[in-house]
Amino acid sequence: MDQLLAGFSTALAPENLSYCFFGVLVGTAVGVLPGIGSLAAISMLLPITFYLDPTTAIIMLAGVYYGAEYGGSTASILLNLPGTPSNAITCLDGYPMAQNGRAGVALFMTTIASFVGGTLGIIVLMGATPLFLKFALLFNSKEYFVALLLGLVMAATVSPGSPLKGLATLALGVLFGLVGADVQTGMARFTGGQMELYDGISIVIVAMGLFGVAEIIWSITDHAAPMIRDKITMRSLMPTRDDLRRSWLPMMRGTSVGAIVGPLPGAGLALASFFAYVIEKRVSKRPEKFGTGVIEGIAGPEAANNAAAQTAFIPTFALGIPGTTTTAILLGAMMLHGIVPGPNFMREQTDMFWAIVASFWIGNLFLLILNIPFIGLWVRLLKIPYHLLYPVIVCMICIGIYSLQSSVFDIYLLIGFGLVGYLMRLLAFEPAPMLMGFVLGPLLEENFRRAMLLSDGDLLALFKGPVNISMLALFVIILGWTTISRLRRSAELKSKGLSEQNP
Repeated sequence: MDQLLAGFSTALAPENLSYCFFGVLVGTAVGVLPGIGSLAAISMLLPITFYLDPTTAIIMLAGVYYGAEYGGSTASILLNLPGTPSNAITCLDGYPMAQNGRAGVALFMTTIASFVGGTLGIIVLMGATPLFLKFALLFNSKEYFVALLLGLVMAATVSPGSPLKGLATLALGVLFGLVGADVQTGMARFTGGQMELYDGISIVIVAMGLFGVAEIIWSITDHAAPMIRDKITMRSLMPTRDDLRRSWLPMMRGTSVGAIVGPLPGAGLALASFFAYVIEKRVSKRPEKFGTGVIEGIAGPEAANNAAAQTAFIPTFALGIPGTTTTAILLGAMMLHGIVPGPNFMREQTDMFWAIVASFWIGNLFLLILNIPFIGLWVRLLKIPYHLLYPVIVCMICIGIYSLQSSVFDIYLLIGFGLVGYLMRLLAFEPAPMLMGFVLGPLLEENFRRAMLLSDGDLLALFKGPVNISMLALFVIILGWTTISRLRRSAELKSKGLSEQNP
C-alpha cells in the first residue's frame, strides 16, 4: 500500500494527470470511430512521447489502450460496427437493443460493465504482477529465451486465423526486427546497402504502417457512411431494476474470464469477450433470447475485455512478454526510452511501475466521467463523414513519421508497411504476430546468443531445468486445449454447413 500511495503521488502530478486524461479521451474517441482502433492511435502518438518523461509517456499510451475498449461499444450498439475487435461480440445483443429503442440503456450498462471489469482487473494486476516477478527472478538467459520463444509461438497460434499463417507472419516480423547493425560485430544485416537502415527500422514506422495506414485503406473500402437515427438523452440511459439485477453476475463472470485470458500472450481481448459471451449463453435459463437484445449479452463481454486489457500488463511488466499486440507497442515505447522490460524493470523502476498502476485507477475514473455524461458527444462524433476524417489522420501519420529523423525514406517505409498490412488483411493474414515478432525478435536473438556462450553451444541446455520444463508443460497444455477447441468449432460449423471464414 505504501508503494501504491507513492504511485498515486506521482500519477496525480499535474503533467501526468493531464496526459492521463488526454490519453483516455483520445482512446475513447478512436474506440467510438470504427476502423481506427487503439493500435493506430498509439502508433500516431509515439513520436510525441520522445519529448515526454518515460512515466508520463506510458501513462498516456496506456490510457489510449484501455480507453478504446470503453469507447468501442458505442459504434457496436448504434451502428452494428465494432469500434475495436473485442467489441464485435457486443454487436450481437447491443444492436438489437438499439433497434428495440433501448440504445441508451445498452450504452449505460456497457460503461458500467467496463468500469467494473477494468477496476477488478487492476486489483488482479496489483496482486499477480509481484508473483510473476518472483517467478521471473529465476530467469537467466536460457529461461528468458524459452519464455520469449514460447510466448511468440503462442501468440501466433492462439490468435484468430490460421496458425500456419500466424507463424509465417511471426517469422517475417522477427526478420524485420533483425534489420540493421549486429549488436556484437557491428556488421550491417538485411540493409540492402541503404545507410538509412543501418540503425534498424523504427517500431513507430512498422506500427503506423501495419495498423494505421493499412486500417485506413481497409476502412475506406469496407465501411459505408454511418447512419444514426436514435436520439440519446440522459433519461434514456437509466436502466431498470431488472436490468441491474441481471447484469451484476455476468459482470463478475466476465471479469474472471478476462483476468484469466488477459495474461496469456496472443490470446487478446476479443477471445476474452467471446468466452464470456459463450459462458453467459451456457448458464442462462433462456439461451434462445441471446442475439435478440439481452442485457447479459453485453455486460459479460464488456467486463471481460476491460479486465483483460488490464491483466495483459502482467506478463508485459513482469516478464517483458506482451499480453496483446497493443502492449507490444507499449513495450517498444519503453525500449525507445531506454527502459528494458522484464524483471529488471520491476526491480529498478519500482516507482514507475506503481505510478502507472495508480494512473490506471485514475484513468478508469476519468472514463466513467467521460462516457456517461458525454455519450451525446460521442454519438455526434460518429456522424463525421469518413472522407473528411481519414485524410486528416493520414496527414498526421506522415508528419509524425517525418518528425522522427526528418527523412523522406521513412515515409517510403511507412507506405511499404501500409501496403504489406493491407495485403495481409486481403489474404487473411493476422498482422499482430508480425508486430510481436518485430518487437521481441532482437531480444530473442540476444538471449539465445548469450545462452549459447554460457553453455558452450549446447542447444539441449536451453530446455533443461525446472523453470524451462514448467514453461514447456504449460505451453503444451495451452496449445493442446486451443487445438481441441478449434477442432470442435470446425466440427460444429461443418455440421451447420458453415466455414471458419464465414461462420
